[in-house]
Amino acid sequence: MDIKSLYSIYKKCGGKVTTDTRTLKGGELFFALKGENFDGNEYAAKALEAGAGYAVVNASSEAARLAETDSRIIPVEDTLKTLQALARWHRSVTFVDGKPLTVIALTGTNGKTTTKELIREVLSTKYNVTATEGNLNNNIGVPLTLLKINSKTQIAVVEMGASHPGDIMELVNIALPNYGLITNVGKAHLLGFGSFEGVMKTKGELYDYLRRTSDKVFLNVDNPYLCKMASERNLQSDPERPYSLIIPYGVDYQNVKVHPSSAEHPFLRLSLPKEDGSELEVETHLVGSYNADNVMAAIAVGRHFGVGIEDAVRAIEEYKPSNNRSQMTETERNLLIIDAYNANPTSMAAALDNFALVQSDKKVALLGDMLELGAESLKEHIAVVQKAFGLSLHQICFVGAEFGKALEEIKKSNQADSADWKHFESSDLLKDYLEENGLSGAVVLVKGSRGTRMEKAIPAL
Repeated sequence: MDIKSLYSIYKKCGGKVTTDTRTLKGGELFFALKGENFDGNEYAAKALEAGAGYAVVNASSEAARLAETDSRIIPVEDTLKTLQALARWHRSVTFVDGKPLTVIALTGTNGKTTTKELIREVLSTKYNVTATEGNLNNNIGVPLTLLKINSKTQIAVVEMGASHPGDIMELVNIALPNYGLITNVGKAHLLGFGSFEGVMKTKGELYDYLRRTSDKVFLNVDNPYLCKMASERNLQSDPERPYSLIIPYGVDYQNVKVHPSSAEHPFLRLSLPKEDGSELEVETHLVGSYNADNVMAAIAVGRHFGVGIEDAVRAIEEYKPSNNRSQMTETERNLLIIDAYNANPTSMAAALDNFALVQSDKKVALLGDMLELGAESLKEHIAVVQKAFGLSLHQICFVGAEFGKALEEIKKSNQADSADWKHFESSDLLKDYLEENGLSGAVVLVKGSRGTRMEKAIPAL
């Protein structure tokens, strides 16, 4: 079936698409995706029985035989590529007031989901916005986001993740963005990228695409790595128009003051200079000064699209993070700083630097393994352990095999004797320890890669 015919069926289904039979409500176009540990083709018949309007299946699957007797079964060579092609087509034929839909693509090592959420909130004060839900930012999540674009959508904000070279280029060729923003670049997924330079090259694929299409880049000009990447791609090459393809922003660039946190003001606070010489105060619900760049990115995007600064600030102040990202939670016994959705050397260092500024007589860090670091893993975990030991914390609990290896190396030099620390093979064992011993009156940092599931320890706090 050609993409135009499939698009007609998509429209007939009311623009409703799913890849999971558990989410069926009736009338959807079901895509039977196949992965290493699952095969959606096996559920195609069940999807139709549960109310799906049509089911797209792999032509080589057993489910494809059903097409002989059921016209609702649509065999294709590759269901994932077909899903992506349908999303690209939908994006390309969607217009707003006679002009192609505006799509903002966003990627980065850290902060991309928080930044995406802030941008969504800011733009939503003036526009109908379709944005990535949660962190569904891979080669399945991006097309599903695009297929949620409807006749009311005025701007789409699409988050893009990457763990291998070429990932971002694949996604931008589906989303066809008019604007792009890279939050930052750091050491993450080194197992897939091979090196920090590999991270920069892959994230820079967004800049490569926008340079080729002569579209715009929101650039944090305070960040030397991002500026280097922009310069290498000649985004600033015109001496008469030094920012011809760039919309600059930045905390230092815009003379923004970042206030220190305290017990009275635990969240990020900023002072933005106004044209009349006064300052506009911003009080967020975000934890950590590292979120200042994310706030400024959202303000820059909002201002470019005509959102007044007061409206943008109000939207940012009303936003409350969830999903264990830059989140502060007060329990009956402790104050928790939860940033446990992901972790890499850059974000871990930033979290510890911010924790060092927190004023409390009893600070405890619960740190889980940083995953997918390849050959750099031992070195990077040793660096985090040493940094944590230097903060004079009440206690540090490390979780995971990688921290275990790092601690063994550090014990050889007797550095581990200078701190009160414990190591646990899993977050379940950490939870058991906390439940047995109790912890009260502390400020607790919870940080680790998603795979370590550090959130398991939270109920014990």
